Parts: sequence; C-alpha cells; structure tokens
Amino acid sequence: MDVRSQISMVFHLDKCIGCHTCSIACKNIWTDRKGAEYMWWNNVETKPGTGYPTKWEDQSVYNGGWKKNDDGIALRGAGKMRGLVNIFHNPNLPVIDDYYEPFTYKYLDLIEAPAMDDQPTARPVSLITGKPINIKMGPNWDDDLSGTPDYARNDPNMAGLSEAEREAMFQLEKMAFFYLPRICNHCLNPACIASCPSGAIYKRGEDGIVLINQEVCRAWRMCVTACPYKKSYYNWSTGKSEKCILCYPRIEAGYAPACMHSCVGRIRYLGVMLYDADRVQTVASCDEKDLVDQQLDMLLDPFDESVIEKAKSNGIPDSTIKAAQYSPVYKFVKRWGMALPLHPEFRTLPMLFYVPPLLPVMAKLQTVNNDEQSKKMDKRAKYWPDNWLYDTSTEDLWGTIDQARIPLKYLANLFSAGDEEKVKNVLKKLMAVRVHRRRVTVGDITNERADSVLNETGLDAQTADDIYNLTSLAKFDDRFVIPATHREQAIEMLEFTGDNKGSTGFGFIESPARGL
Repeated sequence: MDVRSQISMVFHLDKCIGCHTCSIACKNIWTDRKGAEYMWWNNVETKPGTGYPTKWEDQSVYNGGWKKNDDGIALRGAGKMRGLVNIFHNPNLPVIDDYYEPFTYKYLDLIEAPAMDDQPTARPVSLITGKPINIKMGPNWDDDLSGTPDYARNDPNMAGLSEAEREAMFQLEKMAFFYLPRICNHCLNPACIASCPSGAIYKRGEDGIVLINQEVCRAWRMCVTACPYKKSYYNWSTGKSEKCILCYPRIEAGYAPACMHSCVGRIRYLGVMLYDADRVQTVASCDEKDLVDQQLDMLLDPFDESVIEKAKSNGIPDSTIKAAQYSPVYKFVKRWGMALPLHPEFRTLPMLFYVPPLLPVMAKLQTVNNDEQSKKMDKRAKYWPDNWLYDTSTEDLWGTIDQARIPLKYLANLFSAGDEEKVKNVLKKLMAVRVHRRRVTVGDITNERADSVLNETGLDAQTADDIYNLTSLAKFDDRFVIPATHREQAIEMLEFTGDNKGSTGFGFIESPARGL
C-alpha cells in the first residue's frame, strides 16, 4: 500500500446560485493578462447546456481522457506514437470559436465621436487582432438559457433520455436547469501529464496539485487534447500552456483558493484525502460500471492505524494526516457517500466531487388528477399541522425523485457513468435530511415517519444533523481544512532561476499575482 495525500474538493450544487463570483476572482488574479483573455480556469456552466468550450464532454470530437483496451488503458487522442504523428497538425484541438474570441469595447469612441444626430456606441474589438468583430459567443453565453435549442438540446449528456423526458425539460413553463462550476480536477490519473512530450506537467508529491513547468513547456498542446475537461489552455502570447494551479501559494499560506474563498453560495469545500497510489492503474482500467465504486474504495480511512503507519513511513507529515481526519471532503465523499466525481468514464480519477442537485418535482400535466389532489389536500388540512405527509408512503416520497425536473438519467450521465441508482441514493439522502430537519424545525412530521425515512437511507438523526450543519451552518474553518505548510517541501516552487530573469516566482513570464 503506497499511501499518498491529495488536496481534494467538493462542490454542493444545491447551493450554487450561478453568480460567477468565483470565475471573476480567478480571472482577476491569474488570467488577467495578454494571451490569457479567453482562459477561464474556473467557469460556471448552465446545465443542460453545451458548456465551455462548446461540447467539451463529447470525446468523439476532442478525443480527451483514456479508453480501455486489452492492455489496460490508453490515451484517446494523444500518446507517444499518436502525438508524434499529430505534433504539427492536431485535429482534436478546440479552436478559438469553440471558446470565444476575446473582445473589449472601443470606449474611446464614446468620448471622441463628433457631434451627430445618433448616439455614439462603443464597438466591440478583438483582443487578439485589435479589429472590430461581431460577438457570437462568450464563456457564459448560455446562462439561464438551458431550454434553448442551441444549447440544452445539443448537450451530450442528453443521450439515453426518452422523448417524454426531453419534452418535459424543454417546455418553457417547466424550464429546468442548474449550475455546474468547474475547475481543474487535479486527477489521480491525469491524462495531461501522460500526454506531454516535454515532461513539463507534473503532480506535486506533497498535495497532488497538477502543475505545468513554464520553463520546460514547449507548447505542443497535447495536454489540451488529452484533458477531457478542457482545463488546460494555450497562451498565444507566451507560447506556453497554462492551467489552474489551485492557488497553491494561498494554500501554502493557509488560505483557501480564490474561487473558494469568494464563493457567495458557500458551495465549496476543500480538504485532504489519503489514497493508495498502488491501485491507480488497476482502478483506472476497471470496467466502466465499477469505476465510481473502485475510485471511492481507493480513498483510505485516515483514522485507520495501518493507514497512518504507512502514511508516516511514506513521509506524510502528522499535520497532513490530522487535516485528512477533519477533512469535509472525506465526510461528504466517504463517510456519508453524498458526492460523486464528474464523468468518471474519462478514467482520469478526478478529485473534485459534486453533490448532485435535488430539484423540485415536476408533474406532467396529463397525469395530474385535480380531484384526487383536492381530496389529499383536504385530508392533510384535517390533520394539519401534526400529521403532514400522513397519507403519503415512503415509496411515494422516493417516487418524487424519479419525477424531478432533471431526469435521473441525465444526472447519471454526468456523475456516475450512467448508473442511475448511485445518483438516486444520494438524492434520497438529501431528501431524508430535509424531512428530518422539517421534523426538528416545523414539527409537522412524526418521529416515526422521519426515522423511517432516515433508516431507509442508512442515516440516523445525528448524521443528518451533521450533514445539515456542514451544508448550511459551516464556518470557514469547517469548509476549508488546509494542512500546515512544510516549507522544505514547497520551496522549490518559489525559487528564482537565473536563466529566466523575468520570472515572477510562479513560473509565468508576466505576473498573474497582482491581487494575491
């Protein structure tokens, strides 16, 4: 057993309000410079939708991630031989139109325009060419527009949905969507590292953060192809590839990454996870239906004495082990089983997990019986408020999950490689916590009823309260458990190199850290 530590994250999608504060915080610190205008290391997408860059999830277009073969796994669109063949012409790279041509407005025209009958306007101009352009796309172009034909209906995750489910989602009066924030997953089996011909991309031993050495990078851009999440970008000005660095200078100083610190909805959690590195290859090459379970099994119990002993023998400090024991990510992912990886079928073993959204129920008009509904309401009114849901069975309660606005199949395509039961189990737990908390705060659900709901999901009242507290009441130190920095392990990242006199300490030619 080769025990290693990994900084990991959980995003709670029920709490995301789509404000993009995280994206702007990241943009202002790291990518507010020439050549990085189109880079959004953190972006928030509307789902259903095609995302950023367009259809990044469709690997028949981009050939990202790994595929299973007889020998284990192999890169889809990169690798030694394929990379050599495509090194000067890579047909699987996204082009600027898949992102958007970055633009600004010629505001000076508003001031210097001569007197005229019409109001002067600030024309949009390209930040790349400096010439006027017609704006066709942007990083959040489909915000709140998941019902439009151009976006949701072209979402690759719609595969497998019935026509009835599709139509129910796209009726205007029943429009349904949720927000999906994304950053680099800092995977355990990163395709970007395996694809780089220069060996510029590496995974830090002390915390698992994936970084690109700017001095070694030769801009072959195989990492852009290989990353199935399209979180590696090419800087056209410096001729280097760049990606999210998880704000490692902030983490080393005990601060949360900028996107997480600024999150208005407090949806983000960060902590340490311990994992068995000996199992990475075996897990990544297992059958698709077993990927999620195998990945979760690879994550180790930080309270297990044998795990602690192996971790210490591997050089993991006591402070990191302690941080793993108090990690909110460990609670959501392992202890409570409420967070799932994004697109596990890409086989990169991502270490960013999501709590799926528990959306309201949406009945179909043709199935609603108003007379029966009135009778139920009359019966509830008779017993109100002591016996709310008195006439509804637990099966009926779970049945509402099947009628959610976003079909289970869609969420399963996102978070569990198509396994609807895994998503349904998480949604049941979310529902059970709500039922329990309604018993506590409103008191219109009997103890027997609430306990029955909890027992069916494997929870008890104390666990439900713990989930509620970490979800709704957690303070900063509860959401971000950051291990103490051991400078002797990280000092190399900040060393000034004499050959690169323009170095800023972070490897970029131009400083991205003005606001750090």
